[in-house]
Amino acid sequence: MQIYLPIAEVSVNVFLLLGLGGIIGFLSGVFGVGGGFLMTPLLIFIGIPPPVAVATQANNVIASSVSGCFSQWSRGNVDFKMGLILLVGGFAGSTIGVALFSLLQSLGQIDLVINLSYVVLLGTVGTLMLIEGARALLMRRRKVTAGKLHTHNWLHGLPLKTRFRQSRLYISALLPFTIGFGVGVLSAIMGVGGAFVLVPLMIYLLGMPTAIVVGTSLFQIIFVSINVTFLHAIQNQTVDVVLALLLTVGGVIGAQYGSRAGAKLPGEALRLLLGILILAVAVRLSLELIVPPEDIYSLGTPS
Repeated sequence: MQIYLPIAEVSVNVFLLLGLGGIIGFLSGVFGVGGGFLMTPLLIFIGIPPPVAVATQANNVIASSVSGCFSQWSRGNVDFKMGLILLVGGFAGSTIGVALFSLLQSLGQIDLVINLSYVVLLGTVGTLMLIEGARALLMRRRKVTAGKLHTHNWLHGLPLKTRFRQSRLYISALLPFTIGFGVGVLSAIMGVGGAFVLVPLMIYLLGMPTAIVVGTSLFQIIFVSINVTFLHAIQNQTVDVVLALLLTVGGVIGAQYGSRAGAKLPGEALRLLLGILILAVAVRLSLELIVPPEDIYSLGTPS
């Protein structure tokens, strides 16, 4: 059954979209990540214009983040002071990122930039996760205890030092602001919540306890994603509500089954599998950029 997406201006099978949402929801439940970094490339693969895929996926991140944040808050795992500083940086970064998105769209280069951004970022993150997952599995088999997750360096001595009691840290506020800014730009350009970048930085660079990281990152992601969605809708008119609704329905159903499956696998194996999955998507996007299309020329009407 086909449905016309008014903003994307394409007709897509309803069950395909529900299935994509379900698959990403399942993977999100298994691996504990938002899945936006996988959803946007998959939408591009099925013919959704990259600008619409990015803006709509940013909207799709909000629902899952709100649910996860409330769950973490009830357990006392949200550092609101840290989250607010990350949020200020995220608002600044996402606002600048949407303006940059609009500029690239006017120049006709936004599709290329989105694809290249995903190839570089997914290739880097996937490789690092693959290495880290393989190392963790090897250490587990040898029964080697892991060392400290982070070490203090000159970054922690920057000005504007602030005490974060929930995270038991006394570091410069410039660090979380800068991290929030960078993730905000990524959210605007790539349509991702940014948890797959934000969480490792909060653990390894800021030195936050892992238990506090997830809830705090979700708190930041909620409001940054709202800002990105609003700005994309107003400035670029690229948010397709019909598409977002179908993906959300599929995602909610898939996440229920994914969480059960993920509980049966060890963390090291999950990271290894996720690294392989991310690299596979990066390779597929690379081929899209390298392999010449079957129809080099196409007919179109001037807008």
